[in-house]
Amino acid sequence: MLKNLSFSKPVYILAPLAGYTDLPFRSVVKKFGADLTVSEMLSSNAIVHGSAKTLHMIEKSPNENPYSVQIAGAEVDVIKKAVEILNEQDGIDIIDLNCGCPVPKIVSHGSGSSLLLNLPLMGEIIKTIKDTSNKSLTSVKIRLGFEKKNHIDIAKVVEDSGADFLAVHGRTRAGKFSAPVDYDAIREIKEAIKIPVIANGDIDSYEKAQWVLEHTGADGVMIGRGAIGAPWIFHQLKHGTKFIDNKIKHAIIMEHFDKMVEFYGAYGVVLFRKHTHTYSKGYRGASQLRESVNHIADIKEYRNLLDEFFINGEMVC
Repeated sequence: MLKNLSFSKPVYILAPLAGYTDLPFRSVVKKFGADLTVSEMLSSNAIVHGSAKTLHMIEKSPNENPYSVQIAGAEVDVIKKAVEILNEQDGIDIIDLNCGCPVPKIVSHGSGSSLLLNLPLMGEIIKTIKDTSNKSLTSVKIRLGFEKKNHIDIAKVVEDSGADFLAVHGRTRAGKFSAPVDYDAIREIKEAIKIPVIANGDIDSYEKAQWVLEHTGADGVMIGRGAIGAPWIFHQLKHGTKFIDNKIKHAIIMEHFDKMVEFYGAYGVVLFRKHTHTYSKGYRGASQLRESVNHIADIKEYRNLLDEFFINGEMVC
């Protein structure tokens, strides 16, 4: 186990989300309370073929400790080569296998949630990662099944194949992101296996996270979409408080903007527009702010507008 990741108390993890959980965002949630951050999902094929974009996505912030890299793939030999390449990268503590992504492009390649249709192959891939990796831990992210639930069978294969812990998104692949999350099924997995289980799916508030932990008995929660526009959920969980001061929100938003510019340069301003839209939701004057930033490319001008808006901003009741 990792010294800085203990399952003796609830663990709070930022889920990988394509286009959102890049290095700047991860560094912010880590600074303000997340116990573990995970890279965006990386194709094992892209790693093996030396994709510059993919290798850039592996890069981590100095404060991301511990740090997990999530890979997807369906071929044992390719996965093995990808892990060997990751072995040469310092600063990675965990290799996570994605067995839950429902996106057709991923599924059509036999990766992501497709592996839930072939548990022997899934198990062989997990064993290959575990045997090849020089990292501290191996983890797996699953759904409850492909078309139908067979979550206990899946979880037992994960455990028997040597994974150190498991994150469970409480829907089947057929449920995509809209079906109700089955927290009872996550509890059933927790009761059926001995390795730590992390609950994931529709955890969008401090209260919901507390309820999910109590209801499922899980060893932690993994939050993805619920952190977009509200990364302070990790601050709330870490400090055990439903209340979040506007000054903390302001500090987090400005830190995020600064990290985006630091990492992407001037293009970070353009990329931050989508974050401005989510951060300003519920604020008086949000529509005017969104319209304004869509036409600003200057770093200082954008920053000043953000600073003023969020330090003085009022939520609409």
